[in-house]
Amino acid sequence: MAEPSHIVVVDDEPEICELLAEYLSHAGFVVSTADGGQAMRRILEERPADLVILDINMPGEDGLSLARYLRANVPVGIVMLTAAGETVDRIVGLEMGADDYLAKPVDLRELLARVRAVLRRVPAGAPQAAAAGDAPPPTHKVHFGACQLDLDAHRLYDALGEEVAITSMEFDLLKAFAEHPNRVLSRDQLLDLAHNKDWEPFDRSIDIRIARLRRKIESDPAKPQVIKTVRGAGYIFVPEGAASSGGRG
Repeated sequence: MAEPSHIVVVDDEPEICELLAEYLSHAGFVVSTADGGQAMRRILEERPADLVILDINMPGEDGLSLARYLRANVPVGIVMLTAAGETVDRIVGLEMGADDYLAKPVDLRELLARVRAVLRRVPAGAPQAAAAGDAPPPTHKVHFGACQLDLDAHRLYDALGEEVAITSMEFDLLKAFAEHPNRVLSRDQLLDLAHNKDWEPFDRSIDIRIARLRRKIESDPAKPQVIKTVRGAGYIFVPEGAASSGGRG
């Protein structure tokens, strides 16, 4: 039987930490709580996490700074908690690499649903397997420019074989493109294929994610050859463009 997922709740309000820890523990997760960045790092050093829930508005290192740190250093899902109506925080949080967000006060049932959705997209046990140095199983890889997307390991590698940090949503987008080459995909189709049906149709997060991905896989992100824009229609993955692209931007 697989071990339960480890979730770290980072919030400077003890009542929030206690509430979320109790609820998620009853749902079958192992939950640790931290009142800030230092405590979060100590917890992650002792035990890798599968998902981190971050409050944005905290003294010292805020949630946006911690999301940037996590995305650059730790293969983990990220759900951010924002003040109600703070659209700017939400957009910036997505740009920092968050996989999802929720507005406070948090509906616990919705939080649980979002957590489970993110965990489905984040490969279970990935941090532990990497730390243990286990040999990876045979993989299915797709070229995006000079980069390779490992569909089994949920990882992106550059031309030198170094891992390129991507969020689980970015992985789902690349997977959607890999499974539908040379086909124009609308924003709504991409949201559906990336398992984010609860996002609003007018949400522009797809454009933000595509821009981030282009900086990682295109030789010239300003003139993309791998993931191209089809004006008024959406985006298209061009494998032939991948052959001529020089790699990370």
